[in-house]
Amino acid sequence: MTAFDELMAFQRETSALGQIAGRLGWDQETVMPRGAAPQRAEEMAAIEAVLHARRSDPRVAEWLDQAAPQDEVGKAQLREIRRAYDRAVKVPADLATAIARTTSAAQGTWAQARADEDVSSFLPVLEEVVSLKRQEGEALAQGGDVYDAMVEDYEPCTTGAQIAAIFDEMRPRLVALRAAVLERPEPAALTGSFDELTQMRLSQKLAVAFGYDLNNGRVDKAVHPFSSGSGLDVRITTRTSETDPFNCFYSTIHEVGHAAYEQGIDRDYLLTPLGRGVSMGVHESQSRIYENQLGRSRAFTGWLFDQMKDAFGDFGIADADAFYATVNRVHNGYIRTEADEVQYNLHIMLRFDLERALMAGDLQVSELEAAWNDRFKADFGYAVDKPSNGCLQDVHWSVGLFGYFPTYSLGNVYAGCLYQALRGAVPELDEQLAEGDTTGATAWLREHVQQHGGLYAPREIIQRASGVEPGPEPLLDYLEQKFSGLYGL
Repeated sequence: MTAFDELMAFQRETSALGQIAGRLGWDQETVMPRGAAPQRAEEMAAIEAVLHARRSDPRVAEWLDQAAPQDEVGKAQLREIRRAYDRAVKVPADLATAIARTTSAAQGTWAQARADEDVSSFLPVLEEVVSLKRQEGEALAQGGDVYDAMVEDYEPCTTGAQIAAIFDEMRPRLVALRAAVLERPEPAALTGSFDELTQMRLSQKLAVAFGYDLNNGRVDKAVHPFSSGSGLDVRITTRTSETDPFNCFYSTIHEVGHAAYEQGIDRDYLLTPLGRGVSMGVHESQSRIYENQLGRSRAFTGWLFDQMKDAFGDFGIADADAFYATVNRVHNGYIRTEADEVQYNLHIMLRFDLERALMAGDLQVSELEAAWNDRFKADFGYAVDKPSNGCLQDVHWSVGLFGYFPTYSLGNVYAGCLYQALRGAVPELDEQLAEGDTTGATAWLREHVQQHGGLYAPREIIQRASGVEPGPEPLLDYLEQKFSGLYGL
């Protein structure tokens, strides 16, 4: 075997172990008994110790020096392995293990605190998570910006300053659009009771309609919807509310976007660094375009209206046009995952600024709830009513995902660029969506984005697919056109 062959064999074993760790995480959020949390923390710590040892194994450096692939794919594999290795060797093994153990335990503490509306019970473990993640960031940054080092985990070659500049460009047009929309009469909200088992059945139908392969996946319920796994085992979760089936349906479509990306990657890349999404921003571009530009379009909501009538009978919405307005209703709310397209990115900007301040040491964990509430009141004009609608609503910080939040809005930006190109490439898109047929759109996305996995850098894959340098203008143009039409602006 050549050095490259030995390196790739070693890497595939490491990736397989990483998939096992991911399955433990899936189990913890879906079916694990609550009392198992302390043991699970030890299990996660143990497997992280093994993974860290492999990722920082000196043989990896030797193989990297000796390997000489001649093709584009082999060179990309080395690029990603080298990037991961360079990061792994900077983080002490005991720190990596401590982070895995602490975040596993913190997730359970967060879930209970959220249920109890008790921020104080969560703050001590969050303090520990923040301290450990700061240490990790300092080790990775090597004297540079700690938050930039964390963003690199989720969106390579992107800095906090670059993200802030994008957000600064987006904010004025988003705020102006929101103000104009909120001056107009609000469409009717969905009311009534919707059987949760029926929601799950229709949710599964939606997953299949958007191309999710249930032979290599499954749909379960969790407190916080997520997608897990890659390759041949890609699982999603959703959640139900008796009074809000849209939460279930659009969480499902969103997570199918993530899962379709992982299922669509070239199988030759299975269990290699290229065999997963290249970044969370690109991942979000898939989930957001599935959920919003496709799933909330006038064409597709017409089909969904008929599906809901078949499933629930008369549910109080007169016709498909009224249903489209209800699905896209801009309204006050606290929850990021339930936010309309106009206001969603403002929720992300809040989290980005707060977590950046936490990592810089400019904001203490003890001050987080007050800082969140003050910022929310300033941005949205009304007060947070309870912690589960405020700083306890998201799981991310409990599991140490600092630097992750801005990728949601980067995904929206990328989705805007992709959708602009998709409309030109599939002129019959609306006619297809009106029949519940997403294959024209999903096939285009699979060909131009998903199949490539980690072959190209994040911004490069978006530029290749869309033909434009990634930026927020296509997204903002789309939002202004859509909601001007909806609200008669």
